[in-house]
Amino acid sequence: MSADNPATLAEAAAAIRNRTVSSLELTQAALERAEASQPHLNAFLAIDHEHALDCAREADRALAEGRVLGSLHGVPLAHKDMFDVEGRITGCGSRIRAGHVATATSTVMARLKAAGSLSIGRLNMSEFAMGPTGHNHHHGRAMNPIDPARITGGSSSGSGAAVGGGVVLAALGSDTGGSIRLPAACCGTVGIKPTQGRVSRHGAMPLSFSQDCIGPLAASVEDAWLMLSLISGPDGSDPTCVPAPLGSLSGSLSGMRIGVATGAFTESLSEEVGQAVQQLAGLLDGTAAEVRDVGLGALESVTELANAVAMTEAAAVHFDGMRERPQDYGPQVRMRISQGLAIPGPVYVRALQIRSVMLARFLDEVFSACDVLMLPAMPFVAPLDRDVDVGAGQRMNEVVSGMTSLTRPFSYLGLPVVTLPVAVGREGMPVAIQLVARPWREDLAASVARHLERVLALSSFLPSKPSRTAA
Repeated sequence: MSADNPATLAEAAAAIRNRTVSSLELTQAALERAEASQPHLNAFLAIDHEHALDCAREADRALAEGRVLGSLHGVPLAHKDMFDVEGRITGCGSRIRAGHVATATSTVMARLKAAGSLSIGRLNMSEFAMGPTGHNHHHGRAMNPIDPARITGGSSSGSGAAVGGGVVLAALGSDTGGSIRLPAACCGTVGIKPTQGRVSRHGAMPLSFSQDCIGPLAASVEDAWLMLSLISGPDGSDPTCVPAPLGSLSGSLSGMRIGVATGAFTESLSEEVGQAVQQLAGLLDGTAAEVRDVGLGALESVTELANAVAMTEAAAVHFDGMRERPQDYGPQVRMRISQGLAIPGPVYVRALQIRSVMLARFLDEVFSACDVLMLPAMPFVAPLDRDVDVGAGQRMNEVVSGMTSLTRPFSYLGLPVVTLPVAVGREGMPVAIQLVARPWREDLAASVARHLERVLALSSFLPSKPSRTAA
């Protein structure tokens, strides 16, 4: 990869520091890709040309003065439209907040700025992060960079499209029931949903305070891990943020126990997804890791509990908005909030009460048998847009519920998950897996992910990652 088109965040930052290329040059190139890709990706809600170029010039001036701002000095990124930056709009993919100007900067954006990165714009998303398909009633859907006839997944749809489409190397998203993992799975990128409480949510749009997580989508495991390391850590502005050490990636899987999830959910897997998981199990079985089947039992009850908590809390967030401006919500979001308002209080409280019990049981039954659990991110590859259109009726309901059936349980339990593409399925679409670990052990899941990423590039029976459409 040439210096003016680096393949990783580390390469980009090194090229700038070594003055092989300037931040201004990289930023101009990213802005050009963003503009050129808009007609076929619709990844951006706003492209901030002047602000991005001003930040790039400042990064170059700092370097000329001998000041390195951080590990991402001068590297252009873009992020989901839900993280406040003082003096700039945070629209949350909505009509209601379309002109909202932030009065303070979110912790995650402040930490990325402290690391030296800059943002070229705000990325598309499902309105108020409500929607696993990535559709947006007000701004149109972001397009899948591999096949525009298929969905990107949501709610971090623009993040998946921008990274998968090669516009930027990494982007922040959020995950309440799969909103990082689904776009990563659909668009062929890596995504990390951290442990609940790993990353500060101060200054980020709330959806469900019991399940919201902020994390990265990136072109590689290394890049996603670097992004996570930069945004993690305790924050006095968010009392739910825990000062747990992040750990580091291991170069060896020696002694690691990897569990291949089994259970009733496997009956819903498409043939290509089921085969990919079995092939991975065989591949891992030839390493120093110990591979074994681990039964999960029924995930349906956990999915229902997760949805009850998320929708009740979302309804509380939007209670005033629904009362004062219901017409300014898109129909899908209005319907979901209405459903949340109808959930009885005792059901919500009960779902919260048994969460710790369910987590303790899961840790005992699953992680007593393995260190990292492996299962698909979705039961099938990215669906066609026509299959999730409102006119698709019952088919739409089946597809949408199927998409989140394997992601929602880990949001409810607050567990860390790394998602990455591992095979090419039907019509060139990626098949993705989830690697799940105990709370605070993102390092274990990411170490396995990095190993798979490296081995699959040389595998004779598993195709490499789908090529990304760069402008």
